Amino acid sequence: MQFYFLYGIVGALLVSLLCTPIVRKFAFWIGAVDLPNERKVHTEPIARMGGLSIYIGFSITYAAIVYFTDAVATNVGFALVFGGGIMALTGMLDDRFQLTPFWKLAGQTLAALVAMYFGLKVEVITIPLTNHVVELGWFGIPITILWIVGLTNAINLIDGLDGLAGGVSAIASLAIFFVSLMMGNFMIALMALILIGAILGFLKYNFHPAKIFMGDTGALFLGFSLSAMSLLELKQATLVSFIIPILILGIPITDTFYAMIRRKLNRQSIVSADKNHLHHRLLSLGFTHRNAVLVIYGVSTLFACLAIFLSQSALWLVFLTAFIIILVIEILAEYVGLLNSKHQPLLTLVLKITRLFTSKSSS
Repeated sequence: MQFYFLYGIVGALLVSLLCTPIVRKFAFWIGAVDLPNERKVHTEPIARMGGLSIYIGFSITYAAIVYFTDAVATNVGFALVFGGGIMALTGMLDDRFQLTPFWKLAGQTLAALVAMYFGLKVEVITIPLTNHVVELGWFGIPITILWIVGLTNAINLIDGLDGLAGGVSAIASLAIFFVSLMMGNFMIALMALILIGAILGFLKYNFHPAKIFMGDTGALFLGFSLSAMSLLELKQATLVSFIIPILILGIPITDTFYAMIRRKLNRQSIVSADKNHLHHRLLSLGFTHRNAVLVIYGVSTLFACLAIFLSQSALWLVFLTAFIIILVIEILAEYVGLLNSKHQPLLTLVLKITRLFTSKSSS
């Protein structure tokens, strides 16, 4: 199986590497170009739709491994190729024609339904601290759609700096690879490596200064792929199996959560665009473009390592770690301004406690 892993990551990397310049020319030819504006950090027109090379790299490599080796095609593989194809097509249309939210959501929902057709659906929930299992039945359908569509759009929201969404997705895929290996899901591990290879080939042209953007084509495909692969952990959802994929995708989920809260506090629509996402806030704090991306890579790696560690840990340790992570995330979110400067309750409390101990020690 280790040879399949090598074939997967190297093959996808080479296909993506070769396809990206072609996709770039194609994007300019059809007018899928990202123009500068007040919300963008680039200052000249750049081709979108680069995610098409990621999809091509993944699909061709997966199909080649299945066809030329004795690796067996899986339902998850079919879901990623066909459902991911719908996501990529939806993104391509949006990159070129700027689809309305309704049609984007329609495409995402159709892709989620394809994933469910191939068996990727949350089926049961185990009540924490008990052995009681609840069969979800038809309720598993909206839960699955919400998971896929929600994570897909979370990846889309962090696609704001060169190489950011691709790098974060590669780190998340690497975590899925290790967790899948520990669980004995070798085909999922293989698909995670193929996805990593396709992303790395694209990042050669996408890291700052970017020659091409992945656009919605890439963000939607990557979000769908990560959510679909992580669904295997949720098919029989226990507390741990629910927390692990959330940790793996900690950066996009956290950024999306705070964006929704921020817009609610500011009395804005939750779908309205703003310039207060995590990467925007790091830039405003003085980080360079490249350093802001590297900082988020580092935090993503930390989340991924925690997910791998907790997947084999006792339930009490999962509870304790999750509680600490939530506190730290809230303090850091308030510090960098993910909410707003007037809403910093926990940070204010921490500063007061710090001043209290500082004054006592000095006296």
